[in-house]
Amino acid sequence: MPTRTAAEKRAQARADYDAFLANCPSRQLLDRISNKWVALVLAALGSDGPSPTGDCPGGPRSMRYSELAHRLAGVSQKMLTQTLRSMERDGLLTRTVAPTVPVTVTYELTDLGLSLHEVMAGIKAWAEAHMDEVHENRARYDAARQV
Repeated sequence: MPTRTAAEKRAQARADYDAFLANCPSRQLLDRISNKWVALVLAALGSDGPSPTGDCPGGPRSMRYSELAHRLAGVSQKMLTQTLRSMERDGLLTRTVAPTVPVTVTYELTDLGLSLHEVMAGIKAWAEAHMDEVHENRARYDAARQV
């Protein structure tokens, strides 16, 4: 078997992970990161500005579970726990347990999570900026089908 160059190895790796193929494991990752709660956890942990407790002056921050639950209005305890565990498993965030009374658990994005946050922040901003247009299009679509 001939020796491959680094460029050839990278090209092979790209070919190995083709999300258009039915059995590609990157589909599982796409499913995970397209989840609204993952996107919102990324946004909360990667956002600039002071943390809700005021202990971080700006930039990506760590947050306690209760802070995340408060920030992500409407998320159930079960869903937030599942989301955080799956993100930790994928290496997107770290979970740190401090031996205090009561125990303090904080979550923080890893470098991998921060790189995904950069992508997802644009998608979140796009959704917020274009929601009025989407509402108008939905109304127009629905009205055209009620005739």
